[in-house]
This record gives sequence, C-alpha cells and structure tokens, in this order.
Amino acid sequence: MFHPLFSSFILIIKYTNSKICTLTNGYHKLTHPMKHSFIIIIFALSTSLAFGQNMQAKEREASKPFILGVIDEIYSKELSENRVLNIYLPAGYNKNDPVKYPVIYLLDGSADEDFIHIAGLVQFFSFEWINQVPKSIVVGIANVDRKRDFTFPTNIQDDKRKYPTSGHSDQFISFIEKELQPFIESSYKTTHEKTIIGQSLGGLLATEILLKKPILLNKYIIISPSLWWDNGSLLQQKADVLSENSHQQTAIYIGVGKEGLTPTKIPRVMEVDANLLAEKVKGGKNVTVFFDYLPQENHGTIMHEAVSNSFKLLYPVSTKN
Repeated sequence: MFHPLFSSFILIIKYTNSKICTLTNGYHKLTHPMKHSFIIIIFALSTSLAFGQNMQAKEREASKPFILGVIDEIYSKELSENRVLNIYLPAGYNKNDPVKYPVIYLLDGSADEDFIHIAGLVQFFSFEWINQVPKSIVVGIANVDRKRDFTFPTNIQDDKRKYPTSGHSDQFISFIEKELQPFIESSYKTTHEKTIIGQSLGGLLATEILLKKPILLNKYIIISPSLWWDNGSLLQQKADVLSENSHQQTAIYIGVGKEGLTPTKIPRVMEVDANLLAEKVKGGKNVTVFFDYLPQENHGTIMHEAVSNSFKLLYPVSTKN
C-alpha cells in the first residue's frame, strides 16, 4: 500500500506522460512538455501536504485534556497567603449523590511532587477488583516553604542559620485545623475519616500532629520522618495519642528505608529514630501501630513503596477460606 501522498504522485506521473505522447504524435506539439508535467506534480504534492496538515489540525482541535483532578485555592489568615490545593475526586463522585468519602491529606502535594503518583495509588487500590482502600478524596497541599511550614523552632544554631525561615509548624497546623479541614468538609462530600501522608520533613510534621493534636486525623502515614530536627527533641514530646481520655481509634504506619546517618553534627540514624517513634506510640488502647523497614529503599525512593505497603496494612482485606 502506498501513502496517499505517493499515490497522488504516481497517478500524476502516468497522466502527464501519456499526455506528452499524445500531443507529440498528434497535430499539436508541446514546446516544453516536462516543464508542464513538473508544475502539475508540484501542485499535486502541495495539495496533498496541505490536506494532511489540515487533517492534523482538525485532530488536534478534537483532542481533549486529560483531567486528573481539581485545583482549588484558599486564602489562609493563619499563614497570611494563598494556598493551592490539588484535589483528586474518586470515580463516580457526584455532589448531588448522598455518598460521602474519606479524605487523605497529602503533604508535599504539588503536581511536581507527590500528588500525581499518590492519587494514582489511591485510585489503583480502590478499583473494584482490588477493593483494598475505600474510594477517597485526595487533597494535595502544594508547598510554598516546606522548611517554614513543617518544622518547629530549633535550638541548633547551625540549623537556624541554614534554614532562616524554619520554625513555624504551629501556624501550619492551625491552618490545617481551622481553615483547610473546614474548607474541604464544606466544599466536598466527606466522611469523618481523615488520613495524613508525610515524608521526610513532612513526616516530621505528621509526627508533631500525632503527638500534640492526634484528634485532627484518624490515620497517620509517616515515612522517613526527619526526627533528627532539633536533635530529636520531638521524641521526648508527650504522646497525647496515648491519653486515657482519647476515645478515637487511631492507626499509625511508620515506614523507613536504609537511610543511615542524619545530616547533623551529633550522629543519629534515621532507622533508629523511626523505630523509637514506633515504640513510643505503642500501647494505647485505641492505637494500632505498624512499623515497616524497607532495606531495599532509600530516602529518595521509599515514598511510593511505603504508601503502597501502608494501604495494605491500614486497610486489611479479609480473606475467605
């Protein structure tokens, strides 16, 4: 089979050659027959190219964008700035339906950070033939200054100099409690089940919320937490999640890879700190803790595998014999 463009070219050649013979043997003779043939061929080629380009332009016009989610923006009085929210809505979501959905709050939730692949994991594990995770809304909180938002004040002078904007996690936690959660609950169809996912400094923030204000969320997915901050002082924090007055069911996943020494003057080991955290929050009557060591992963690669594991542990699927 010939491409239409080449078919036109061949047909024109045949046509012009026969015409040359007829006119040469007949009463009238062309002075420059090949010149005219060449002009006709060029015209045919140009027409075919133009037709192809028009078809491609129409195909581009007919194409549609692939929509993964919704981008919302709210102004935060707590932070004195606008914050962008990337929101994934599960298949079948309809604001007019009575169905409501759990919410997963994702730190480092920009489109060029963790939002796309975490939303993909949530979608995958909620497919009907897998049915591991309930269909959920994912709220990716896009970053502005993660060192400012995810860290509490430190006494380490070197870190103060390296990270001059750090130390304002209290304001960010207030933003989550007083502004973000009410906004999501009033704008979308949500249940009372709320999960947070944080890695590295995001894991530090998720740990701070767990220890100081555990009531804000039901499930905590804490990955490679930067507990070295302020020389590990957060590990000395009283764990309110273990309070006898707490009646909330809380599930905690703590994952860490083979990550080694922390970037501190006083050596600390990431794996040891994560294990200490897991031991610290165990023992509450309404608390379930999963510790997951992934030696094949490092600080840069752990996120996807750890979140996948956390879904399997936090949402166990009952097996029938």
